[in-house]
Parts: sequence; C-alpha cells; structure tokens
Amino acid sequence: MADCVFCGIVAGTVPAFKVVDSPDGVGFLDTRPVFKGHVLIVPRAHVVTLPDLPLHDLPGFFGLVQRVAAAVPVALGAQGTFVANNNVVSQSVAHLHFHVVPRTKGDGLRGFFWPRHRYDSDEEATSYASMIEKQLG
Repeated sequence: MADCVFCGIVAGTVPAFKVVDSPDGVGFLDTRPVFKGHVLIVPRAHVVTLPDLPLHDLPGFFGLVQRVAAAVPVALGAQGTFVANNNVVSQSVAHLHFHVVPRTKGDGLRGFFWPRHRYDSDEEATSYASMIEKQLG
C-alpha cells in the first residue's frame, strides 16, 4: 500500500533499523521504543489486523515472532520479553505488527503504561539492531 510506512520499510523505500528480513516478515527497531531493543515484526503483505492475516501465513509469521522473542533476551542480556499486538484500537500504524519488548525484573513497566526510551543516536540504534540480527543468525 503506497501510503503505509511499514509497507515502505518492507519494500526498502523507508529507512529502518532492520533485525530480520525474511519471506515471512520483517523485523525492525521501533523508533519510539518502550525499552531499547524494542522490535516490531510485520508481515510482508499489507494486512491491517490479525484477523486479516491469511491462515496459510500464520505459521511462518508467528514463527518469526517466536524467533525474535527468543533472540532479544539473549542478544541484549534481558531476562525475557513482552509480546503484544493491537488491533485497530491503539494501533498506531494500520499494518499488522507485533511488538517484542525486552524485559528485566524491576524495569518499571506496569500494566499498559508504556514509557518510551529513545535511542541517543542512529549509531546506538544500529548497534541494538546488529546485536539482535546477529543472534537471529
């Protein structure tokens, strides 16, 4: 879709700090991360919500979400992850995406209040993307 920023990232016409680019989807750093290393995973095709994702795409897409959720803690020294999806309400971009947020006990994340921790520079974002990409192999 021409006016979708996530479609632009998938196509490579919009810059992003990608951590994975596969036939099942693309993962990249959120530009307004809850915590540094916060990854968004999108399917390659433009679908708006989870119910819109064709059933035949579900295993590959969720396999990619699972791989990223496993890689983030190892890559960043986190204790775990928070994986989330919004459908329509609170969905900032109308393209299906899952959040994989690194978590550590005592990190201050409570309920659905999501503080944001911006990267200090593009170089810092690149280093986070590289650590996760390396772990994904």
